[in-house]
Amino acid sequence: MLTELREGVRWLDLRGVNAYLVDDGDLTLVDAGPPWKAGAVLDALVEAGYAMTALDRVLLTHYDLDHVAGLPKLAGYDVDVCAGRADAGLVAGTDSPDLGTLKGLTQALGSPFVGNAPGTVQRLDDGDTVGGFTVYATPGHTPGHVTYVNETVDAAFVGDLLLESDGGLDPSPWFLSADTDAVRESIRSLSAATPEFAVLGVGHGVPFREGGKRRLDDLAARL
Repeated sequence: MLTELREGVRWLDLRGVNAYLVDDGDLTLVDAGPPWKAGAVLDALVEAGYAMTALDRVLLTHYDLDHVAGLPKLAGYDVDVCAGRADAGLVAGTDSPDLGTLKGLTQALGSPFVGNAPGTVQRLDDGDTVGGFTVYATPGHTPGHVTYVNETVDAAFVGDLLLESDGGLDPSPWFLSADTDAVRESIRSLSAATPEFAVLGVGHGVPFREGGKRRLDDLAARL
């Protein structure tokens, strides 16, 4: 299901996980979805009125099956794929998950269903800019988890750093995260570093159309 959150920002509800289409002059997909919805991104482009060749880039918040496994469907299209430095090797298939952690074991179990990313994976660091997006390193859920803020469309995309539930926000829980202390520190640092934004795009749950920065700040103050 495709829902417009505000001008230039569309939410792709992929049955339990979210992706986002952002049009700020370039067309960007934030996260690529799970294998069971691998064709949904291309369907969403058509539904939104774009040609299948219109997509400029994919920005991945992190490496997990349900956020990256839609990438192989984009093979053959001229798109840039970007991810946080510590997760980019997993996306590219050159690194393997850390089997010494619960998170790594979960990633390893899902890796046979991920497939290969199209082209070269660009490795992103804190403070980098990609098109109209600024990159904020927010490790914890995964070591290379990042958040993207786009001031042109007044939106932030936080992946699985935060979860929405019953209209509220919670940090990524211990059983889904590589490091819960790092999750909390990332939330606090993101709150301190980011400008005001309206839309808060979460990886799971219902995204917020308004008051995104305030909601982030409120959560950070409670940690």
